[in-house]
Amino acid sequence: MDVTDNLASSKPATKTWTAGTLTYSLPALVALFAWLLFGDFAWSMRDRSVGPMSQWYLNHLKVPSLLFALLVTSLPALIQLLVVPLISVKSDRHRGRWGRRIPFLLITTPMAVLGTIGLGFTPFFAAWLHEVCNSAPFGTWLHRSLDGIPFGAWVLSMIADEMVVSVICFSICWTSFEVATIAGKPVFDGLLNDVVPRPLLGRFYGLFRAVSLIDGMIFNYWIMGYVPTHFSIIMITVGLFYGMAFMWVCFKVKEGDYPPPPRNEGNGITASFFVEAKRYCRECFSHPYYLSVFVMMMAASLCFGPINIFCIPYAQHLGVDMKLYGQAVALTYLISLTLAYLLGWLADRFHPLRMAIGVLIGYALVTAWGWAYAHNAKTFLIAWVLHGVLSGCYFTSAASLSLRLFPHEKFAQFASAAGIFIAVSNIFMGPLLGSMIDRSHGAYRYTFAAAFLLTLIALVAACVVYPMFKKRGGPNSYVAPE
Repeated sequence: MDVTDNLASSKPATKTWTAGTLTYSLPALVALFAWLLFGDFAWSMRDRSVGPMSQWYLNHLKVPSLLFALLVTSLPALIQLLVVPLISVKSDRHRGRWGRRIPFLLITTPMAVLGTIGLGFTPFFAAWLHEVCNSAPFGTWLHRSLDGIPFGAWVLSMIADEMVVSVICFSICWTSFEVATIAGKPVFDGLLNDVVPRPLLGRFYGLFRAVSLIDGMIFNYWIMGYVPTHFSIIMITVGLFYGMAFMWVCFKVKEGDYPPPPRNEGNGITASFFVEAKRYCRECFSHPYYLSVFVMMMAASLCFGPINIFCIPYAQHLGVDMKLYGQAVALTYLISLTLAYLLGWLADRFHPLRMAIGVLIGYALVTAWGWAYAHNAKTFLIAWVLHGVLSGCYFTSAASLSLRLFPHEKFAQFASAAGIFIAVSNIFMGPLLGSMIDRSHGAYRYTFAAAFLLTLIALVAACVVYPMFKKRGGPNSYVAPE
């Protein structure tokens, strides 16, 4: 069943919903939600599993906290900084047979699958490569070739270390996975912006959040405990499931028609690029209101990062068993699941900006408590569950925030501009915190301190944004400045 529905011949009394040129009857709307929620199930299963398993694998290799943070946060942030603005603008301006979002998802999805499967094979490939490089005949030739040349001894020492070889193999597959995932995220968000009726966005994202939480509960409660012994098979299975399920969704969801994109003003590729870059910067970064919104979103996004980045090393440092850790995560998801639809409804009723401010106040209290008391396994798990519930409340409440604040026709463009602020900050935040933890010999409580300070920054920025938001119509009649 197609998710678009032409209602020209329907009875006048039939209730309909619109999104751009798309018009939905109730059955068509249900079909749309079903396909998108199935796609989100596959998407969230990938996100809820690949990240934690990759963090476990790096911690299993005993990499330093600085290198851990560089791979887990800085590398994705750098990719986001380089890729997201380009693909967001290209997607906004693209017009084709399959729409302006689906063609990009049909490219990024197979790339993410290959990266995920590559991560699953990394332990085997790294062990094989380490053996080949350190045994005859190839190892003998390699040692003869590198011996006596500048940096040759250093290269030989690196390939002799199995951990270094494993990190190199992991980094290649991780980079491929992150490029595809990060490039696909703004396009998928843009697809939702284009096909979901705006009055239902809050409740729709509440359902999205519920599906994501169910994914997290399944993985953490039943699967996370098996990661140390079945890392590869779980990773490969997740990649195959995601690829088949999400590609199916891409072929079932239909986009509507869009107005023609703005004309390119430059002549030639180079001139056009600079003209577009100038227009992008002028539209996104010249308005004080949007700059304030970007700062608020940046700080709010970052404040949950310090704890999320180092949660597994933190737990293992305190002797928390991975099975118990997974059950604690599942508990946070269960609590969040019971709140998801209610929070989505409240976001529609009171506006996601107001909801976000209220949740951030609660999160500041939680992180202050964790900073003071999370110094053993019991208090860490308490603080971790509270962190998970409050951060979940924020992501559910604020899920549609950018869609409600940014111009509709240029949503992906402005979302990518906000992403630039987040990416630049993430490049430095993780390594700085990781270096601090290394220097303090494992003082992971600094993660709660950093989260508390970032939450305060987000609240200050929100206090600046809210009066300007009210001047532009507030919750009931807001008009995004162009």
